[in-house]
Amino acid sequence: MRTARKHVTALLVAGAVACVLAAGLAGCAAGTAGTASNSGAGAGASETPTLSGAITVYAAASLKSTFTKLASDFEAKNPGTKITLNFAGSSDLVTQITQGAPADVFASADTKNMAKLTDAKLIDGAPADFATNVLEIAVPPSNPASISSFADLAKPGVKVVVCAPQVPCGAAAETVEKATGTTLAPVSEESSVTDVLGKVISGEADAGLVYVTDVKNAGDKVKGIPFAEADQAVNTYPIASVGTSKNKELAAAFIAAVTGSEGKTVLSDAGFGTP
Repeated sequence: MRTARKHVTALLVAGAVACVLAAGLAGCAAGTAGTASNSGAGAGASETPTLSGAITVYAAASLKSTFTKLASDFEAKNPGTKITLNFAGSSDLVTQITQGAPADVFASADTKNMAKLTDAKLIDGAPADFATNVLEIAVPPSNPASISSFADLAKPGVKVVVCAPQVPCGAAAETVEKATGTTLAPVSEESSVTDVLGKVISGEADAGLVYVTDVKNAGDKVKGIPFAEADQAVNTYPIASVGTSKNKELAAAFIAAVTGSEGKTVLSDAGFGTP
């Protein structure tokens, strides 16, 4: 009997030693089964929930190139998601959302238009500022009117195009006019900055007031004329989730992508400033 007990004890000791020696590589299955189970539960709890579904993002026209890239990158990193983009002048987008358009996220080219939705209690939480922009004069590559300053836009015979006053780029133009004492006589007022740029590219205008980002994005289709007075009207861009969104988790994740490091890089590369 004693011999049997000694034999069993020896086996247990040998097993324990083997377990300790193997712990650094694979662990002792019998002694760590419970720990492995708990570890697995902890890892699962810390994982980021899988995003799915679709949202519609209403964004200022000046954000078209950057948001198109950000949405494409977001979908690639989150299979099963779909980001639909709707670009227009910020004031037009506000009207659409106020009238019940199915927007999940709104990104404005100024704080004034975002405030309209906030005041109407159509926005969830506080909007996040994510970029800034300033005006620049866009002219055809040949610069037929010989524009070299903001004051030149008021010269007789110059066909200048601007955004309508209710549009952020139009409001910024008015601010610069007041700051410089210059009165413009535009041949047309457009509903979005991309429409202004289009008039210049097509040769319908000698000059247009757009954002520096629009000039950069247009490449050699236009020539940019910077002017110091542009600093008098810096537009800050806010983004927020619309209260009627049916996929608030996905909306919040996209906003986080825009305001995070990746979004900052894409926006900076496009010429946007930081708020």
